[in-house]
Amino acid sequence: MNASASVGHNGAVSSAEQRMIRQLAEELSVESPVAPWQVSAAVELLDSGSTVPFIARYRKEVTGGLSDSQLRLLEDRLRYLRELEDRRATIRQAIEQAGKLDETLAASIAAAGSKAELEDLYLPFKSKRRTKAQIAREAGLEPLTDSLLGDENLDPEQVAAQYLNADAGFATTMDALSGARSILTERVAQDVTLAGELRERLWTSGKIGATVGAGATAEGQGKYADYLDYAADLDSLPSHRVLALLRGEREGVLNLQLAEADPRDEAAVAEARAGYERAIASALGVAADPSKPAGKWLNQSIRVAWKARLLTRLESDLRTRLFEAAEDAAVKIFAANLRDVLLAAPAGNKAVLGLDPGLRTGVKVAVVDTTGKVVETATIYPHAPARKWDESIAVLTRLATTYGTELIAVGNGTAGRETDRLAAEVIRALTGASARKVIVSEAGASVYSASELASEELPDLDVSLRGAVSIARRLQDPLAELVKIDPKSIGVGQYQHDVTGSKLDRALDAVVEDCVNAVGVDVNTASAALLSRVAGVGPLLSRNIVEHRNAHGRFACRKDLLKVPRLGAKAFEQCAGFLRITGGNEPLDASAVHPEAYILAKQLQRASADSGRRLDELDPREFITDNFGEPTIRDVIAELQRPGRDPRGEFVTATLKDGVETLADVKPGMIMEGTVSNVAAFGAFVDLGVHQDGLIHVSAMSRKFISDPREVVTSGQIVKVKVLEVDPVRKRISLTLRLDDELPGTETPARSASGTGRPTRERMGPGADKSGRSRPKAPHRERTANTAMAEALKRAGLG
Repeated sequence: MNASASVGHNGAVSSAEQRMIRQLAEELSVESPVAPWQVSAAVELLDSGSTVPFIARYRKEVTGGLSDSQLRLLEDRLRYLRELEDRRATIRQAIEQAGKLDETLAASIAAAGSKAELEDLYLPFKSKRRTKAQIAREAGLEPLTDSLLGDENLDPEQVAAQYLNADAGFATTMDALSGARSILTERVAQDVTLAGELRERLWTSGKIGATVGAGATAEGQGKYADYLDYAADLDSLPSHRVLALLRGEREGVLNLQLAEADPRDEAAVAEARAGYERAIASALGVAADPSKPAGKWLNQSIRVAWKARLLTRLESDLRTRLFEAAEDAAVKIFAANLRDVLLAAPAGNKAVLGLDPGLRTGVKVAVVDTTGKVVETATIYPHAPARKWDESIAVLTRLATTYGTELIAVGNGTAGRETDRLAAEVIRALTGASARKVIVSEAGASVYSASELASEELPDLDVSLRGAVSIARRLQDPLAELVKIDPKSIGVGQYQHDVTGSKLDRALDAVVEDCVNAVGVDVNTASAALLSRVAGVGPLLSRNIVEHRNAHGRFACRKDLLKVPRLGAKAFEQCAGFLRITGGNEPLDASAVHPEAYILAKQLQRASADSGRRLDELDPREFITDNFGEPTIRDVIAELQRPGRDPRGEFVTATLKDGVETLADVKPGMIMEGTVSNVAAFGAFVDLGVHQDGLIHVSAMSRKFISDPREVVTSGQIVKVKVLEVDPVRKRISLTLRLDDELPGTETPARSASGTGRPTRERMGPGADKSGRSRPKAPHRERTANTAMAEALKRAGLG
C-alpha cells in the first residue's frame, strides 16, 4: 500500500491511515511520548522517498526530533500495518462477494488488530472442501445439536433417532450423533472470541516440552543434551532457546510438544486441560455435566473440540508467535553487534602491514599505505612444513622499514597466534621505528577476496593475497572495508540461518546505512561499495559517482555532484549532507552541515565574530526563521565547533597473554585480556587469541542483576576476564568479568554462582518455574552455572 492509496480524492487521509498513525504513535511512546502529528509527518517523508538517516538528521523540526531508531521502528511497523490493511481489505471483499458480510462482522474485521485475529474471522468463509459439519447440516442434523445443547437431561440416543437420514449417510443414531458432534466442534473452532481468549491463556500458562526424536543420532543427542528431557514456559522462553529447540526439531533430534502444562507431568496436563474444557462449555452456555445423559455427550464433544480442533490450531499459532518473537530478538542482537563492529574506532591514516596466516600455503602479506593503496605483496612460509622463520622475519622487516609501517595486522584464523609471535619478533628487529601488532578478525575476508567487487578493486592481485589487503584495511577504517562484505559474513550473529532471510537482510542493511551516514563519507576517496550506502545514493549512483570522479578528477564542491549522471535534485538533497569534500572550494563541504543550511552556518559564524561570543554562547532562539528551527540551529552550532568530527571512539587494542596461543595453554584462574567478538541474549563471547572464543555468561558479568549483556559489554570492546573453567575436549572456556570470582568447586555456600545471592532463571535451569521452585523433572548431575550454560549453548550450536 503506497501513500496515494491512503488518501481520498479530496486529499484527506483515510480512516485506515489515521488508525495506523494513532497506533504507531502509541507504540513509539513506550520510551518517550510521541504525538500522532510526528508520526504523520515521518510517514509523509518516508512515502515521498526520504531516507531514515536524512529525516533523522535534517528534518528534526518536521518530525519533532524523532531519532533514527524510532524512525526505523516506525518504518518497520508501518510496513506490517499496511500489509495488515491490505489483508483486511482482501478478507472483507471476499466475504462481501460471498454475500455473507453483515454489520457485526464488518465491525469485527475493522477492529481486528493483528493478522491472527483477521484469519480467525475469515476461517468460516475460506474456500475449502465440504466439511463433515457441512454434510451434517445439509442432512438436517443442526437441530439435533441445538437440542442437546439446550437440555442436558435429554437422552442423546432417543433424540438422535428422530434425525436419521440414510440417504445422506446417517443411518444409525451413532452416525447422527457423530454428525452433531462435527457441527458442535466446528462452532467451537470458529468462535473468534473464544479462540482469542484461549490463545492468550495458553500463551501465558502453557508449556513447550522436548523429548528425543526418533531420528536422533548420538552426535545429535550430545549437541542437544540439555533439551532431551525439557519443558519451559511459553511466554518467558529466551529467544536463543526457542531457536535451538526449533532447529533441533528440524534436524530430527527433538520432538516438540506444546501443551497446557508440563507435558512430562500427565496429572498436571489433565488438570489444566479440564480448565480449557470448562471455558469452552461456558462459551457454549452449558454445564457439560457428565452425570446427565446429554451432558456426558457434550463433555466428550467438548474434549474432542479442544484437543482435535482448537489446541491443534492454537499450537500452530503460538509456534509462529514463539518463532517471530525469537526471530525479532535474534535480528535485534545481530543488528546491535553489527553496529558495534562497524563503528569500531579506526586506526586512521597509518601504513599497515597485513598478514593473512596460513600453514602449508604460507602467510599472505600485503602492505597498504596511509591511503589504503596496496604498495607491495608477498608470501612467506614461517610455519610447518617449510619453517622458513628467519627468512620470513627478514622479508617482513624489509617491508616494514621500506614503507614506514606503523601497524601490523594479523588475521585471527589458522596459525594466527603463531603469526602473531612472528610479528612480535619483527617489531623487535626493527631499528629506529616503532610499530604495533594487532590481532584482527578475518571473518568475511575470504568472501571479499572471491567477490566481484574485489576483482574490480584489486584486479592484478591473486585471490589469496586480497584477504591480506582486507585485513590491513580493516585496521585503517573498519567501516569502509566491512561495507564491502555481506553483513551476514562478518561473524557477529547467531542462528542467522534460522531466521527469515529478507527480514535479517532488511535489518542489517538499515544498520549499515545508519552507520555509514553517522560517520560520513569522503566522496573523493570512497569506494563505490561505501558510497552505495550513503542516503539517497544506492548502487547505480555510486558507480556513476566513481566513474565521474575517474573521468573528471576530484569533486571541488558538493554542487559538482549534480553533474553526475542521474543524480538529480532529490538524490542530492538526501546525500549531500553525508558526503564530505576536504580541501575544496567551500570549507563547509567538509562538515555535516547540509548545503541548504549554509546560509544559516555563515550567519552564525558572523554573529559569533561580530559579538565576540563563542558559537556555544549564542542563543539559538535568536536565529529561528521559517526555514530553520531550534534543533537545526543547535546541530549547526555543534558541527561548526567540531567540523567533520568522527563519532567513533579512540583506537585501542587488546594485549594478548604471552605464551598462551592454544586452548591447551589456557588454565583456570588466568587473568586475560581479549576482544568481545559477539554478544548474545545469554552472554558474550571473547576472542582470547587461542582460536576458541570463551563465554562470559550474563550471570558472570556483574554483581547486580543484568537482563541484557549489552548493558555491560559491546562487540569489539576490549575486556579483562578471569578463566573459570576450561574443557579441552569440548573446546569450551568459561569466563567471568568479576576478577575476584572463586573457581568452581571453591565457592562458599553463602555465595551464589551469579554473585547476586538470589537465583536467576538460567542458573536455576530449565526445571524451575518463575518463582524459583523446582518443577517435576528427571534428576540430572549438578554443575556450576557457567559450566551448565557453556555446555548447553555449545551443544545448541551457539559456540
